[in-house]
Amino acid sequence: MKPLARPFGQMMARAYPRDQLFDFLVPVPSHWRRRFSRGFDQALLLARELSRHTGIPVLCALRRTRHTAAQAGLTGRQRRDNIRGCFATGDPAAIRGRRLLLIDDVLTTGATVNAAAATLRRSGAAHVGVFTLARADRRPGIPALRNSSPEVSVHEREH
Repeated sequence: MKPLARPFGQMMARAYPRDQLFDFLVPVPSHWRRRFSRGFDQALLLARELSRHTGIPVLCALRRTRHTAAQAGLTGRQRRDNIRGCFATGDPAAIRGRRLLLIDDVLTTGATVNAAAATLRRSGAAHVGVFTLARADRRPGIPALRNSSPEVSVHEREH
């Protein structure tokens, strides 16, 4: 929901790793059909709010090249197969040699952010970090909600 972007973005800003330097915040894009049906792109809203607090500009460096099935309910292997090859960069010169921070709402298996990060690295990014609002715990027997406050996770990938 759009109204949640501000408080969730503020939570991410408080948890932002101040010891890390990034040139751009790069939202993990939704496919245009999904954006149209929802009316918004949650990663872009979070990235914009985080940018307001950190001063790091948002760069929409990725685009979805094809519509994919929803990742929810898929196994890790199915998620990787579903997302494989669905990202492209528009202007590799804009990201070559840059330190980028991918922004997404939820990290489950990491298939989406790994595919996005691989695309950015192939286009010449020097460093790609990942910053998500929440991390899903899919271990058997673990309740869906462990507590009422969101988790922020940072994972880094070097080129």
